[in-house]
Amino acid sequence: MPTANSKLPTDNLTRCTWCGTDPLYMKYHDEEWGKVVKDDKTLFEFLTLESAQAGLSWITILRRREGYRKAFAGFDVQKVAAFTDEDQQRLLQDEGIIRNRLKVSSAIRNAQLFMEVQKEFGSFYNYLYSFMPGGEPITKYDGPKVSTPESDAISKDMKKRGFKFFGTTICYAHMQATGMVNDHIPQCAFR
Repeated sequence: MPTANSKLPTDNLTRCTWCGTDPLYMKYHDEEWGKVVKDDKTLFEFLTLESAQAGLSWITILRRREGYRKAFAGFDVQKVAAFTDEDQQRLLQDEGIIRNRLKVSSAIRNAQLFMEVQKEFGSFYNYLYSFMPGGEPITKYDGPKVSTPESDAISKDMKKRGFKFFGTTICYAHMQATGMVNDHIPQCAFR
């Protein structure tokens, strides 16, 4: 939750506190978090990772990101959507990911649903931004939060479509990660 600042002894940059001083977390904060993502492949990657994160800390997933990339065919949505029961069994043995049967099966089903949304809206990006005011990212920092009316609406619609592990809190984290909302604190050097 971005509330104060975090600095490395080797720099004088102010950062959001949530990234602490873990180099992996700081790199993610500095280079990815809050930056607008328009390509569907990256949006699918974050959908998969954020869904896996449900009930866990983000750093737990971030440390397994390469394992997920390898296990889920480089986040190629068409390949993941075509995974078989045999693939699911393989994933449940993969120590590089969270081996939760419901999360693994939902990742495969979410890939299939992701493709349905792409067909309907032209892209998953178009779908997500259809919920945003004026179809644009929210850039005004309005204090720390875990959900918004937009994340409520997106997660409700996705649930209706059959997506799993994507409630409003996970949806809002996805929005933060992919720059749909810029929640870097005003003092953050990376805002």
